[in-house]
Amino acid sequence: MIKLLDCTLRDGGYVNDWNFGKSTANYILESLINAKVDFIEIGLLDQRVEFDINKTIVPNTNSFSKIFNNIDKKTSKIFAMIDYGTCGIENIEESKDNFIDGIRIIFKKVNMYKAIDLAKQIKEKGYLVSLQLVSTTSYTDREILDFCDEINKLNPYSVAIVDTYGLMHKEELFHYFEILNHNIRKGIVIGYHSHNNFQLAYANSIELLKINKNREIAIDGSIYGMGKSAGNAPSELLAMHLNEFYKTDYKVDYILEALDSTILKIYKKYYWGYSFKYYLSALNDCHPNYINYLIEKKTLSIKAVNEIISQIEKSKKLNYDENHIENIYKIYQANKVDDEISREKLKNELLNKNILLLAPGKTLATNQDDIQKYIKDNNCIVIAINNIVNNYKLDYIFISNSKRYSSLFYNLSNFNNLIATSNITPTKNKFKYTLDYNKLIIEDGNIVDNSMLMFLQFLIDIGQKEVSIAGFDGFLLYKNSYYDEYLEYEVSTDTLELMNQQIKDFINKDKININFITPSIFKEEKENV
Repeated sequence: MIKLLDCTLRDGGYVNDWNFGKSTANYILESLINAKVDFIEIGLLDQRVEFDINKTIVPNTNSFSKIFNNIDKKTSKIFAMIDYGTCGIENIEESKDNFIDGIRIIFKKVNMYKAIDLAKQIKEKGYLVSLQLVSTTSYTDREILDFCDEINKLNPYSVAIVDTYGLMHKEELFHYFEILNHNIRKGIVIGYHSHNNFQLAYANSIELLKINKNREIAIDGSIYGMGKSAGNAPSELLAMHLNEFYKTDYKVDYILEALDSTILKIYKKYYWGYSFKYYLSALNDCHPNYINYLIEKKTLSIKAVNEIISQIEKSKKLNYDENHIENIYKIYQANKVDDEISREKLKNELLNKNILLLAPGKTLATNQDDIQKYIKDNNCIVIAINNIVNNYKLDYIFISNSKRYSSLFYNLSNFNNLIATSNITPTKNKFKYTLDYNKLIIEDGNIVDNSMLMFLQFLIDIGQKEVSIAGFDGFLLYKNSYYDEYLEYEVSTDTLELMNQQIKDFINKDKININFITPSIFKEEKENV
């Protein structure tokens, strides 16, 4: 027998902070009940939050009765979820006094046996209990087999395979299913909760149904796939498939009405679903936060991201450790080299010359005539920072960002005077000048590897007293900052403000005299100091 479980009001809550609003939450629940969905998960139990009648994350089981009062459950079973360690047994009242029929417990491998103890206490209060093996791919076969012994002692209503980060292909899913199917009691339902990092949530679900012959299965979905990260298998697709191939009688129109009336409005405000970052996390079998950390650096090519991720300790891959990834990143970027020859050559070529640095701000285009006149009048050595500037004759290009290098490679391949930092691997021939990345980073800053600051640091190191800058406009908070839209950063407002402040702090130290020849927020700051 096959059961459909919808978790929109719980997993979907990761998208909108569970703030569905009381009337919308009630409408979604009633729609799912009318659609004859077997199991409906209506929210998350977390004793750390205060009760809010508009949110489906609540501190205790009684709270659900306040949100979903006067609703007829009909044939549906109503579940809530506990993330082990966030809700104690004292917050769970007797089942007979509650709106919910069952509780699903999610837990990491380190808490697997503690979760059994909690499940036993919850079961004694009259609830249907489901054990959810978070990141099932992190378990060895032996660990699952040993856990099956505990499952059989407890005899819960169900136990579920949980593909937390969307890593599984069907062969892996079948493998975990067969282990459970052959080693737990026949009366225990096996569940499957998928995520869509590889666009396989729906496909894996229907493939699992094909191989099952003798076990009751519960397949998780959510309306329009609404859920954490890459989202889940869409309930409307699962219901449609089950009706067509397994002769079930789900009333799909009710799900579609809820989708059209409520979920699409949420989707327009909060995107979920397949994305490049979540694909990369699944590709590397790692926690998505590792990918976010590296992508947010805006300094790494995708090849470099994958290389860094490959160095994460196996035990930490699915348990995010920011200190661990930061240390790996710094070591990777450092790639120490002996740069004395390059430094000496550049010192001889640049020291005490009229140097103009071109940053890729919009004023390079809007003030081009003034800049060209300045170059001619002052016989400038022109150095582009992390970009190739059209309509300017460049003497040097400085590159410290491997992501930017990858995107500019074909235009850089025939440029001779390329100055690169040691974190960048040349695609063809060696760079003419290579500077040790580690010597140029700004150790006391929050953003240690801003390219302009790194090159200014190099000029300070060789004894240059003065430099001119154009196109160093500053990171604009609400509009494009670059002359070329493809160079634009995609970062938060807070990060942009942090970057601006660090640059201001560096400039105000007066280690080198800077002449801004185009408008810049840093020029304004310096004049006001």
